[in-house]
Amino acid sequence: MPPAAPIPKLAPLLFDEAGQRIESAEWSRQRDRLRQRWRVCLGRFPTDKAPLKAEILATEEQPGFVRQLVRYQIEDGVRADAYLLMPQPAAEKLPAVVVFHQTTQTNFQQAAGLDESAPELMHGRQLVRRGYTVLCPRCFIFEDGAIDAAGFARNTKRMQRRHSDWTGMTRMTWDAVRAVDFLESLPGVDRTRIGGIGHSLGAKEVLYAAAFDDRYRAAVYNDGGIGLHFSNWNAAWYLGPQINTANFELEHHQLLALIAPRAFLFLAGEAEDGERSSPYFESAQAVYRLLGTEQNLGWLNHRAGHRYPPEAREIAEAFLDAHLRPDLGGAGRNPVIIQRR
Repeated sequence: MPPAAPIPKLAPLLFDEAGQRIESAEWSRQRDRLRQRWRVCLGRFPTDKAPLKAEILATEEQPGFVRQLVRYQIEDGVRADAYLLMPQPAAEKLPAVVVFHQTTQTNFQQAAGLDESAPELMHGRQLVRRGYTVLCPRCFIFEDGAIDAAGFARNTKRMQRRHSDWTGMTRMTWDAVRAVDFLESLPGVDRTRIGGIGHSLGAKEVLYAAAFDDRYRAAVYNDGGIGLHFSNWNAAWYLGPQINTANFELEHHQLLALIAPRAFLFLAGEAEDGERSSPYFESAQAVYRLLGTEQNLGWLNHRAGHRYPPEAREIAEAFLDAHLRPDLGGAGRNPVIIQRR
């Protein structure tokens, strides 16, 4: 493992450009300023959405659920593949979760339960059996069979021929927006109860998804490397080398703040994230406290490394239930803030 990156000095979230402390009534303006600064970094999202033109490529029955390979359009002429997992039988509209997979050769197949080599990371199969409709999209960097950095960079460069001002994270964020559009198109999904979960690469994606699409009502992030210099955020398929320049002043505590007051659970394993990540959480916690929604922000350092161990899964699923399934009586639970020394 490379030496731990130093924790940067995080710009204060609750002071405006004139140095005046921000109160709750003024937070929306500060939030708009932060979002605009990040949009300059990421580039312009499309102003119009292309029709989904969704199609089902394959269907298979599994014990208790149906799994379909689906394809839908994210832009004119650009399509995304995903696995859709639906509980059976489903007599009412259900909450839904977008599962963002890790970097692995089987990518969305692992998340959907087709690759059983890492059972703890089969989030999709875990959640559909819990009563959620689940969408497991494939990250665009794996298109055309890419499995390594060269392939990821090639797919990013191809994407940038269409959008010269986009980073790889911009495309991933737009894909996350379109994933919710697809879920909302399904008659069996409750549009007011959609969340996201991701590990590693998927954690990076769920952070941006929740920050830039308010329809993600709850999100679970596991060991993605929150600091811009904690992992390879400077890779071409993430934010690129711009983050290494001296005048780059953005950091990811700002994205955590953009998610407030919606629910967010931060899981760390002392691999990409750990105690060094706690200042990011604490900075966002101040915003949640300002808004009176501190119960919506959770933290757990499971200290199990770059994994999603049973302890983390139990807490993550309880967190999603608390915020997306009030029918289970979970609404209004206290925040999950656990420190294991």
